Amino acid sequence: MTSPRHLALVGPTASGKSALALAVAEAVGDAEIVSVDSMQVYRGMDVGTAKPSPAERARVPHHLVDVIDPWEEWNVVRFRDAVRDAVADIEGRGRRAILVGGTGLYVRAVVDPLEFPGEDRALRATIEAEADEHGLAALYETLVAVDPLAASRIDPLNRRRLVRALEVVRLTGRPFSSFGPGLTEYGEPVVPVEIVGLRVDADELAARIARRLQVMRAAGLADEVRRLLADTRGLSRTARQAIGYKEIAEFVEGRTSEGEAFETAEVRTRSFARRQRKWFERDPRIRWIDASPENPADALPAVLEVWSPCRASI
Repeated sequence: MTSPRHLALVGPTASGKSALALAVAEAVGDAEIVSVDSMQVYRGMDVGTAKPSPAERARVPHHLVDVIDPWEEWNVVRFRDAVRDAVADIEGRGRRAILVGGTGLYVRAVVDPLEFPGEDRALRATIEAEADEHGLAALYETLVAVDPLAASRIDPLNRRRLVRALEVVRLTGRPFSSFGPGLTEYGEPVVPVEIVGLRVDADELAARIARRLQVMRAAGLADEVRRLLADTRGLSRTARQAIGYKEIAEFVEGRTSEGEAFETAEVRTRSFARRQRKWFERDPRIRWIDASPENPADALPAVLEVWSPCRASI
């Protein structure tokens, strides 16, 4: 049996990937959707992650949605393994996978042979304490001394990345930057996949993001966050950093107003979308198509032109 060639739909948030994926899956008839989203894995985080609805999941099987609880930690290695297992299962049933998501590192982790260093929570806690005591500037200078290349790639104010870089250096004895060269290399994917990117005009994308936040506000995102925070088990570090949830949590906890929280979430989402676009634009394997402002499914013929001929005999 020859493995089928799968499809990955990538692009910035609010570009219409999920709607297009549904249209593609229904058009080809032998595909299942695999979410490559770092937050849709969490049960109960529905409104703020733009998670596919139960009705949409009933139309086409979805994988990697609602697989862990919001107080659990999640990371790229766990995600990679879970997605590859899902793809193998789909292949084993003679079907194809449509990978859908805008989390660039997660997409690369699934389709490419990237190397990821381990983790040490105790060591990370020690470095976090150093950051609290001495400040981020001192932490950054420490990184400059031991791994100047990594320091040149990290925002000096990005606490999470600084702590992680130093954790890896101390844990492995290797520069954090030595684990990065794979991200600049784009060879044949280890998972057979065609990658299609959705391109959206920047002004149109900003308008879509604003509308999406309005919809989330009307749909009760603040109430959803209240329910999550009311659970004595709380939110994991990764879940709490999700765009929208972090800002609305600050409102629920009384540190800002609801309007300010949603404004901040919109600004942060636009910034995230710019980073997503830049990340994907570096990958020469991606075939770009224009996403319709009114109906993302209008791009269906362009996707099928790329993907349908690639179906292998299975």
